[in-house]
Amino acid sequence: MVQSPMSRKLARNGGLFYPVIGFALVVTFLYLAFGDLWGFNFNREEIKLSFVERNGTQFFVDGKAFYINGWNSYWLMDHAVDYSNRPRIKGILQAGAKMGLTVCRTWAFNDGGYNALQISPGRFDERVFRALDHVIAEARKNGIRLMLSLVNNLHAFGGKTEYVKWAEKEGVALSSSNDSFFYDPTIRRYFKNYVKTVLTRRNIYTGMEYRDDPTIFAWELINEPRCMTDPSGDTLQDWIEEMSTFVKSIDRKHLLTVGLEGFYGRKSPKRSTGNPEFWAADLGSDFIRNSMLSTIDFASVHVYPDHWFHDKNFEEKLKFAAKWMLSHIEDGDKELRKPIMFTEFGLSNENEDFEPAQRDRFYKMVLDFIYKSAKRNRSGAGSFFWQFLVEGMELYNDDFGIVPWERPSTYQLITEQSCRLAKEHGVLPTQMEHSKDFCASTRL
Repeated sequence: MVQSPMSRKLARNGGLFYPVIGFALVVTFLYLAFGDLWGFNFNREEIKLSFVERNGTQFFVDGKAFYINGWNSYWLMDHAVDYSNRPRIKGILQAGAKMGLTVCRTWAFNDGGYNALQISPGRFDERVFRALDHVIAEARKNGIRLMLSLVNNLHAFGGKTEYVKWAEKEGVALSSSNDSFFYDPTIRRYFKNYVKTVLTRRNIYTGMEYRDDPTIFAWELINEPRCMTDPSGDTLQDWIEEMSTFVKSIDRKHLLTVGLEGFYGRKSPKRSTGNPEFWAADLGSDFIRNSMLSTIDFASVHVYPDHWFHDKNFEEKLKFAAKWMLSHIEDGDKELRKPIMFTEFGLSNENEDFEPAQRDRFYKMVLDFIYKSAKRNRSGAGSFFWQFLVEGMELYNDDFGIVPWERPSTYQLITEQSCRLAKEHGVLPTQMEHSKDFCASTRL
């Protein structure tokens, strides 16, 4: 998603509707998430993580099926550059852990501009790298795994446009489109160098190279890739083949995904029936074709019906979102034979008919699909809220962001999902061990 600075919305006054449940949940959250800061000590031993593996349509950890209740906080590295902000990194990771969330998706890139990790091709800011080191080390302490994205298709945090600007400064003959990121040999060399530098980075806090650290759940090649100058999809497909092969040549321990939105391309039989509208087939991406490569371990899908439709009401958008999810889970089961991850889903609070309760209905629909998939051992392997923040982060918010404990009904949906996924597979996440009683009393 595009990260547009805007004022954080006021809390939705959930307590007015749920006076008893609301107060209890908020108190529970404060105690569990920030008890350490107030002197409470859970006496947690160091959490040991294993690499997540894939077998067919499922993820496994230590031989047990692993279905994910996750979230996005794209801002972790950028925010951690300033040492005074680091308590917020600890806060969101502790909060996620105590809600039973298991994986956080975040950016491992910032190209050019303020707080850039990569200042120019091959030049890195050690301050920013140490911020990413800190994020990974802090996630490990809390038993949270990370999905790290390596570049943005969008302009935010540099993205492919910044790579094209760097090439232009070197006098490389390019087209007027930033899609040359995908086919120009010089830019491909820039990106490969970046990937190698990140994957082989030795964390100053853990002593491990990133490629050897099981805290990292997976790498994502690019956030929401589109190559509209070649709607046939051949250019993007060639780039994915080359870059995924390159990543695997350096790191065969971690899972890898593309970072797709899930649209069906021109050559797909689902281009008319599966896409939101006709334009989706002309973006140069193709969910099935791009995800079919042997170097890609799982497929990603985003769910933003209110961004894709402007003439439908909430009920119609909800109906399409359900159809969209089911279509992709079927693809995972029958076509790809790989896990499907809904790595972003959200509902904008800028819709004309928006009501806070709509978000809870939308969230519940997404979470229910993943739970049903887990019960049936299907390919719908996890979902990631876009996006979570802590208080006082207005500049990082957009029209999708939430502070999850500000609305008790939303907080309850999140924790219920964590508990029922854990119960379904007989494993309570390590970071929720002290919350067994909480899960036992959770209404499922």
